[in-house]
Amino acid sequence: MNIRVIQQTDALAFAQLCKEIDESGFMLYEPGERVIDLEKEEKRIENFLNDDRSIILVAEDDEKLIGYIVAIGGNVKRTRHSAYLVLGVSENYRGRGVASRLFENLFAWAKANAFTRLELSVIKDNIKAVNLYRKMGFIIEGEKVHSLIIDGKPVNEYYLYKLLK
Repeated sequence: MNIRVIQQTDALAFAQLCKEIDESGFMLYEPGERVIDLEKEEKRIENFLNDDRSIILVAEDDEKLIGYIVAIGGNVKRTRHSAYLVLGVSENYRGRGVASRLFENLFAWAKANAFTRLELSVIKDNIKAVNLYRKMGFIIEGEKVHSLIIDGKPVNEYYLYKLLK
């Protein structure tokens, strides 16, 4: 398994990976809701590559994308120390250490770029993800009540943070 910074040539594979991970039901997009637009995906990746406060790292196995972690850094003085994270791993590769490797690489990047706070949110019922985040040193900061509607029902999210030293 290799962890690296995304490239524009990954646009189609990355969009397809995101669409696959959406099927888990735990991501922001509903299954089938994400529309793949290659030109927009290439532009989005270009924007990340040109932003020194944000990054997309991908995990690949035999040149196939199997996971990603996105960090969106604050761009104003009061939030430049903080980045919001989004993680996704292909279902066939969950439980194999992919997420941990993505986090380890992201933590190194964050420290090298003077970030001191990382934050993310997770659907409260996604117990495996909550446990992973806690294992990686994240602390539950609060609960956002009825933050999402899934299958017509309100769902709560946990907000988690990790302070870097």
